[in-house]
Amino acid sequence: MGLSELALLKWVHILAMAYWLGGEWGVFQTSYHIVNRDLPLAERRRHMETAYRIDILARSGIILLLPLGLHMGAIWTVSPYGGPWLWLIWTLALSWLGLCWAAFVHRESDRGLRLTRVDEALRFLLIPLLIGSALSSLLGHGPFKGEPGMLWFPAKILIYALMLVIGLKLRFIMREWTLLFRCLDQAPGDAVAEARLEHSIRIGRLLAYVYWAGIATVALIGAGKPF
Repeated sequence: MGLSELALLKWVHILAMAYWLGGEWGVFQTSYHIVNRDLPLAERRRHMETAYRIDILARSGIILLLPLGLHMGAIWTVSPYGGPWLWLIWTLALSWLGLCWAAFVHRESDRGLRLTRVDEALRFLLIPLLIGSALSSLLGHGPFKGEPGMLWFPAKILIYALMLVIGLKLRFIMREWTLLFRCLDQAPGDAVAEARLEHSIRIGRLLAYVYWAGIATVALIGAGKPF
């Protein structure tokens, strides 16, 4: 017996969740070396490059989780966005993924920074849309089914959207790394740049704990479908 469409979607969904959680942990650990003033600047840059290479897989997982979830939701009939809607959802999601990868490829250039800002702007549009849809559905007004036994789906979308908010702040932090390291290239040991770098990463580490708790909650709700 071959694998069903739903089984394949679940498999990719699990992989995306794993890359999201594992990637964020990798960036978290690498950040310690990025702010270590005892290391040569070139060595710190190498750790920053490693962080970016790890993070792109986490970013890819985050983006893919949305179309995967909506596709499975259509199969489970908890989401009305099946048929032609899925073609549109996947087209938009893969375009977003392409933008994310383009920003990664050009990450050290001004072009990369511009692409990153476009990526961030899309999140400013998507996050309110997801939060509004999820809250409306939890209150029984749709678009997702808000009946007992199906509330897990809009709840999962709501938490996913809130995690995108935290992820957006972490994107700001990583974009700042590029700008701060340019300052350090021009003025090694610049105390102001070093202080800003350490402050941004302290904030990022605090947010990371909330991030992981949110990711774990999304996974638990998806696995248990408790309400």
